[in-house]
Amino acid sequence: MPSKGKPASTAMFNIGEKGMRSTLVGIMVNLCLALTKCSAGFFGHSFALIADGLESAADVLTGLVVYLGLKIAMRPPDKDHPYGHGKAEPIAALAVGLALMVAAIAIAFESIHGIVTPHPPPAPYTLVVLAGVLIIKELLFRHVNSVGESIGSIAVRSDAWHHRSDAITSAFAFAGVSIALIGGEGWEAADRWAALGAACVILYNAWRQIRPAVLELGDIAPDPGTETQIRRIASHVPGVLGLDKCFVRKMGFNFYADLHIVVDGGLSVRDGHHIAHQVEDKILKALPAVSEVLVHVEPEEELVIKQRARDHR
Repeated sequence: MPSKGKPASTAMFNIGEKGMRSTLVGIMVNLCLALTKCSAGFFGHSFALIADGLESAADVLTGLVVYLGLKIAMRPPDKDHPYGHGKAEPIAALAVGLALMVAAIAIAFESIHGIVTPHPPPAPYTLVVLAGVLIIKELLFRHVNSVGESIGSIAVRSDAWHHRSDAITSAFAFAGVSIALIGGEGWEAADRWAALGAACVILYNAWRQIRPAVLELGDIAPDPGTETQIRRIASHVPGVLGLDKCFVRKMGFNFYADLHIVVDGGLSVRDGHHIAHQVEDKILKALPAVSEVLVHVEPEEELVIKQRARDHR
């Protein structure tokens, strides 16, 4: 029997709001850092720092995409979207990963051009800017990532890895500028090599964000822990003799479950329906993240037949 589901709870709304707030903080910080790094890199003759600044500018745009994705994902189900708008969240994560990949390729091409083209050495003060940026971005990554983990948002976690990529880019740039300054004449291209190395790391991180987003859009089974909890709750409902299939899919912040329960074959339809309702109610009450449960009732002898069929395969 299908459940009627439940409306988005206050807890789910607060989860979405928490993710949106952390994203807004990241957008504001990235905007300030992009302006600072691009200016310092331009006047300080450091392309690695400019590349770092461009990556922060890209983070502003992708942060807006994540914010919009979370806002759409929080919308309740409607006639055209009976399962809600949760897919907007992994779509936003996919957009973020693709943007990160494009930024990495652009930085790599420009770095290669700079390696073969003579240019002035970077200014010493760019090291101070890079050190400050590295610390800020690493702290921001840890904050946003913890929020993403706590609310189970792939889009917020992708946004967090943008901050980590920025920190990595800054670390590479710091090393490149340091080598260029210490090495002196003939070592001016060191910061371009550093930017190229950073681009490779960013490309790898982009793939790390794209893969889970694509898998979620393809309805990959979520963490087995959710299924385990559903099975545990259902198995303790009076009248449930056993459990057969249990499928769980994730839609944004919510989960939808299909569960097969086994009951006494001699029960009336009304009694079986009552047990199914109890299973549904207990799961929805115990697990706020579960939005809907479809409970299928099977007589005990049907499970025996199925088991024998499996044994003969």
